[in-house]
Amino acid sequence: MSLFDKRILLIVGGGIAAYKCLDLVRRLRERGAKVTPVMTRSAAEFVTPLSIGALAGTKVYGELFDRDDEEDVGHIRLARGADLVIVAPASAARMGRMAAGIGDDLAGAVLLATRAPVLLAPAMNPAMWTHPATRRNVETLARDGIRFVGPNRGEMAESGEAGEGRMAEPLEIAAAAEAVLGEARGPLAGRHVLVTSGPTHEPIDPVRYIANRSSGRQGHAIAASLARLGARVTLVSGPVALPDPPGVSTVHVETGREMLGAVEAALPADAAVFVAAVADWRTQDDAAHKIKKTGDAPPALRLVENPDILRTVGTGPRRPALVVGFAAETRDLLENAAAKLARKGADLIVANDVSGEVMGGEANTVHLVSRSGVEAWPTLSKTEVAERLALDIARRLGPSGGA
Repeated sequence: MSLFDKRILLIVGGGIAAYKCLDLVRRLRERGAKVTPVMTRSAAEFVTPLSIGALAGTKVYGELFDRDDEEDVGHIRLARGADLVIVAPASAARMGRMAAGIGDDLAGAVLLATRAPVLLAPAMNPAMWTHPATRRNVETLARDGIRFVGPNRGEMAESGEAGEGRMAEPLEIAAAAEAVLGEARGPLAGRHVLVTSGPTHEPIDPVRYIANRSSGRQGHAIAASLARLGARVTLVSGPVALPDPPGVSTVHVETGREMLGAVEAALPADAAVFVAAVADWRTQDDAAHKIKKTGDAPPALRLVENPDILRTVGTGPRRPALVVGFAAETRDLLENAAAKLARKGADLIVANDVSGEVMGGEANTVHLVSRSGVEAWPTLSKTEVAERLALDIARRLGPSGGA
């Protein structure tokens, strides 16, 4: 959709990535948006209010206790006058204050007072992004309905380190803004849908792990398609080489146990789509140091079962109205899918034969297995599968949310 005549409040946060907001303002305005900038004090250390204001074509706000602005409770006026609030770059400190409900500056007060959707574009050092405190804050904000775009992988401008933490590019943020503002018109508007995607990595030692060949393409495509239909989507992703879908709140995990924790933290949801290929087993005790070859027999690995996320949610007390699972099989496809449907408390199983090049490939051939029968789909691209499945989920939920 276009951003024509949409009122976007852009909160420019502190960080070297603030320079990207100069281009972001331009990208938003060329799509027809009216951009009102709010700059934090630390943001002004990286870009000037004069440059941001010149590109936005309007006043730049910065102080909570500005005498002129606060005569009419300016922070409330700013908060209530926006169709969308974007925070870019969103630092670890800003997300921590948001998660704790702290409004000690103009940006914080606006974020507490707004009724508009909020889109964060995080940017920070990779170690800060993966820190447990940041992960907890991201999960809290996602549960509160905050959307995320990025961060991306790459080299950090300030340190030269490489990893996940670069702010999303302005075009990605503009696309995410379009997706978020398009939610109000879709058939899944007002719905929260949880999606899992990708593989899990179960450590054997610091350099080896148990995994599978899942690329995450199908799960990520489903999350994006659901968002385009208006859903608020939480995507719990294992390790993949894919960008986060625009307009989707993505939580990154490594192991099956971490994925279960993130899934439970994201509930409640109206629907859950379990696409991730979680490793069935993990080692009972992963080694603290690399296991070395000794020339003797290879070491024995004691395996234990990973948690069954689909069954845990499908039979649990916080079960969504609609639970969709995936069955990746190499033989007896429909028989195994029907057994999985009954055993794991799902409403629908999307069954696909992975004996060819499906895992990591671009196409998929699926069958929808439910208690009412089997629906066979032709071979489609994974994007087309995602779009058809998203529409089917919208139909099954219906306007009242019943599956």
